[in-house]
Amino acid sequence: MSGEVRIRFGAPDDLGAVHAIERASFGDPWPPAALAQELEPSDFRLPLVVELDGRVAGYLMAWATPDELHILNIAVEPRLRRRHLGARLLLAAIDAAREAGLAAITLEVRPGNEAALAMYRRHGFVRRGVRPRYYTDTGEDAIVLTLDLRRDGEVRPAPDR
Repeated sequence: MSGEVRIRFGAPDDLGAVHAIERASFGDPWPPAALAQELEPSDFRLPLVVELDGRVAGYLMAWATPDELHILNIAVEPRLRRRHLGARLLLAAIDAAREAGLAAITLEVRPGNEAALAMYRRHGFVRRGVRPRYYTDTGEDAIVLTLDLRRDGEVRPAPDR
């Protein structure tokens, strides 16, 4: 991949770029106010952005509970997909969860999102169930995936602050 890649914590100033990626990535995008709330500093929110050559190219939003990290949303600018930027965001979230001593990471994914399913499987996520009619825009079920962080002690560098 060409260009300098950096993972960092998201901030309110990232709202414009994050919202543009959200709109380009999802048929039922989150409104700007919801994204802005996720980008506000908080003890339980984990907003990450990936920059390519100093420009926001993707993001991940997650919430930390006492024992797990729940990934709410992950997206990469459509023209920059297939460059492993989503995987880098996912690995940064895994690292942050391990550093916080969390036991697991959970997320939901659409059954037809083969690229995301393959990425999650490559990183050790396993299917734990289905949430019927989870997606309001299509009525699709969601596949629930979990990564057990207690399986190994591998630690990678945390994202830059």
